[in-house]
Amino acid sequence: MAKKKVEEDKELKVTFQSKKEYECPACLATFKKEELLSGGGRLIAGKLTEELHRLYEPSAKYGKVFPLVYQAIVCPECWFSSMEADFPLLPRENVNKVKNETEKRMKEAQLVFPNIDFQENRTLMDGAASQYLTLMCYDYYNKPTSPTIKQGLAAIRCAWLIDELHIKFPDQHYDWLATLFRKKAQYCYNEALSREQSGRENLSGLKAFGPDTDKNYSYEGMLYMCAYLRYKFGPAHDEEQRKNSLEEARRTIAKLFGMGKSSKDKPGAFLEIARKLYDTLNKELTENE
Repeated sequence: MAKKKVEEDKELKVTFQSKKEYECPACLATFKKEELLSGGGRLIAGKLTEELHRLYEPSAKYGKVFPLVYQAIVCPECWFSSMEADFPLLPRENVNKVKNETEKRMKEAQLVFPNIDFQENRTLMDGAASQYLTLMCYDYYNKPTSPTIKQGLAAIRCAWLIDELHIKFPDQHYDWLATLFRKKAQYCYNEALSREQSGRENLSGLKAFGPDTDKNYSYEGMLYMCAYLRYKFGPAHDEEQRKNSLEEARRTIAKLFGMGKSSKDKPGAFLEIARKLYDTLNKELTENE
């Protein structure tokens, strides 16, 4: 009977500890990363949202699984966090700053996300906090790693995980918090595009534009997100600012359609979503003329 119970527990596992050992570039702590197991019906793909976020259906066996919970690397000792490829690339001149701001970083994260703990397997709350920490920690990076667009990615991914927290805890105002992170994503995405166009910061440090982890929508996906976030979370109260923002969003999305037909990075479903946004922008601008 005991053997059967062990086998059942093994079958129901969603994650495992990686064999690879990481060393924090700030505090030098060593640790292993929790990884998501694949296969076995753990992930049942659902619809793609207007934010290019892949939803997953809960399975009868594993319940709801959120891949984004496990993406960011977080040092369990000092809570320095980043995308995996950038973790060892923390600029030397900022190591002491990361160490000196450990307590501040922890307090800020705990203020927004209570009861988080990166010594144990991650909860949904830990996952949201990991993206928030990643958003904060890219302030320590220099322009060769394209930190601004990565902050945009961390912000929108944090918002998606907060959406799930709102479903679990509907009376704790997580919907309001998710909106704040979407507004931050709007700023970071469009700031990254502006910096790239002016030569202040390129995007070559980002290998996969996401925005989610199931598919890379490449540079075109970033253009779409810039326009979509401007439309939804850009200036809203000042009519002139709103008009200018929407015109900029329309120009951005128009570039996408000038880059050819559907391809591996631009499947028809994505182009359909982008076309719908372009039509929506056109309609609002025309009505306000």
